[in-house]
Amino acid sequence: MKDLGFIEIAIRIRERFGDGIAAADDKRLIIEPPRLAEIAAFLRDDPELNLDYLSSVTAIDHKTDFTLIYRLYSLSQNHRLTMRVPVADRVSPAVPSVTPIWRGADLQEREVFDLFGIEFSGHPNLKRLFLWEGFPGYPLRKDWVSRGP
Repeated sequence: MKDLGFIEIAIRIRERFGDGIAAADDKRLIIEPPRLAEIAAFLRDDPELNLDYLSSVTAIDHKTDFTLIYRLYSLSQNHRLTMRVPVADRVSPAVPSVTPIWRGADLQEREVFDLFGIEFSGHPNLKRLFLWEGFPGYPLRKDWVSRGP
């Protein structure tokens, strides 16, 4: 069991996917959206990395764009990684789903879709999780306006 540090993990990923990594800073990798599923599968399947546990998927609305944040752990190797995925399109935001890679992403991607409106292409059951179908808008977006009393 080898506990890889962030620099070692980042080097290994950059060697394999140089053009898919936008940057690496402060223990976070910034991944280009089109390469997300491919890089995620590598992170899970590489025997030295074995990032087999997806702890969380969440989003940040920066008013002009979004950032998805994925927190990964290797239970057997005892290391961790945070990936950030920039999503520039506010009109039709979409990224590949990682649910086929980590089944635990299922409800987390649905939550992000429900509250931020970010689509996860390839998700097996992408529909609202908390709010009803037909709910107007996405309440965690900074441009959302409540129509309440």
